[in-house]
Amino acid sequence: MPELLSIRNLKIEATSYPPGEPPKRVTIVDGVSLDLEKGKVLGLIGESGAGKSTIGLSALAYGRGGAEITGGEVLLDGQNILAMGKGGIRKVRGARVCYVAQSAAAAFNPAHKLGDQVIEASVRHGLMTREKARERALYLFRVLGLPNPEGFGDRFPHQVSGGQLQRAMTAMALCSNPELIVFDEPTTALDVTTQIDVLAAIKHAIEETHTAALYITHDLAVVAQISDDIMVLRHGKTVEYGTARQIIEEPRQDYTRALVNVRQTGKEEAQDQSGTLLKVENITAGYPNGFKVLHDVSLHLPKGQTLAVVGESGSGKSTLARVITGLLPPLSGTVTFDGKPMSAALSGRSRDDLRRIQLIYQMADTAMNPRQTVRDIIGRPLTFYYGLRGAAKTARVKELLEQIEMASGFVDRYPAELSGGQKQRVAIARALAAKPELILCDEPTSALDPLVAEGILKLLMRLQEESQLSYVFITHDIAIVRAIADSVAVMHRGKLVRFGQKRTVLSPPFDDYTDLLLKSVPEMEIGWLERVLATRRMESAGN
Repeated sequence: MPELLSIRNLKIEATSYPPGEPPKRVTIVDGVSLDLEKGKVLGLIGESGAGKSTIGLSALAYGRGGAEITGGEVLLDGQNILAMGKGGIRKVRGARVCYVAQSAAAAFNPAHKLGDQVIEASVRHGLMTREKARERALYLFRVLGLPNPEGFGDRFPHQVSGGQLQRAMTAMALCSNPELIVFDEPTTALDVTTQIDVLAAIKHAIEETHTAALYITHDLAVVAQISDDIMVLRHGKTVEYGTARQIIEEPRQDYTRALVNVRQTGKEEAQDQSGTLLKVENITAGYPNGFKVLHDVSLHLPKGQTLAVVGESGSGKSTLARVITGLLPPLSGTVTFDGKPMSAALSGRSRDDLRRIQLIYQMADTAMNPRQTVRDIIGRPLTFYYGLRGAAKTARVKELLEQIEMASGFVDRYPAELSGGQKQRVAIARALAAKPELILCDEPTSALDPLVAEGILKLLMRLQEESQLSYVFITHDIAIVRAIADSVAVMHRGKLVRFGQKRTVLSPPFDDYTDLLLKSVPEMEIGWLERVLATRRMESAGN
């Protein structure tokens, strides 16, 4: 079968503006070539900055963030779209080639109904009448398994879940009957139970419509379930390119083998249960609108250990962290820290209470002031809690950078000059600056590549051994739970459904929700998705 998409010796460059230095040209993609047949899926995998999204967007003749395609060809059905001119490219985008972004919430206009947005490109390109486009959208809502397909298009983006919104965006891409869809990390921000549904819906829709796809991700286990072939990228170059089975089962390059084997080992849980640091008793919490999020939650954490709080989006994990820190006073229940009842509200806690409990947020990007240097970001708690200033503060900042395995030369850099992993390390250093006893980690690795995330987890475990830190680690990733936890709390719809030592919680017999959660974790195995879906169908038929 002839190739639908052929990329030949693609080169993409951008201009970098280093502080205090003249601008310079940087190569983002260097000599990449690939082929994609109709009805096939090619997975593009690699760490942040590998060039995955840049290559995907080149299929639309688009360079974002100042990136410029400076060499090579992008052939769509044998025609070089880079030579089409603006008018020709406009006819390709949204009609022949469509794009599904990572964040559906940011991609939809909140002021318009979903149905109107799904059909917009098809109508504007004159591919079909509004009536025909609505029929096509309804068909896709059914194919993608969306609830109440007939009425789904009448909803606004805020009225559906994250998983439903991601499927609606897939429907928007498929509506115009494109020849090619570029999926840019469409499940990265989703919990595992939602992710499996979205993956199944995308795979089914591709098979039904015989559309080709580029599937961009940093999760090799995910891409193995949906791709026919996989290209592994690093630093803008091809590391390895082959069938999905060959890449997973017989990787040839060291970097690919590292991706396949990432987080294969787990932490031995601590046996010493003496000395409870944190005790949460009968917590019920909600928000001013009267909606209750937590229902009678009780758990505890020994000193120097890690409690993993796991559950899907909306289960109450982050709300529990807000209660522990005092950011959200509970409706009932108590939080006890090191034997002392804590004030329910942040304003009632002493400065030392605040110092002893610190937070590491999910998105380091939004948790840092972009106008402050690393010196300012890490130095603020040093001044607030210990009164350090000037040379003494700078010396301590450099000590903390060394502790998180970053050179002192980073001290005058801004967040925009750091990689994702470096930003998260700075966030850890900021928390460590207060010399806390408990750190609440709210999904700090969910937005990171597997190898970078593994480095962050190893750093946290080393710091725990050195300083006897305790962690409450909020996550939806069972692989992380196995890697770092001593005890596990499983939450579902605001309730604690399972709590105890890791070996107990992760061993059968399971309650229904924990069983679903564990079965939804993607495995590095070809055919895993089909096997899980077949099991679900059999269980559903049995009921």
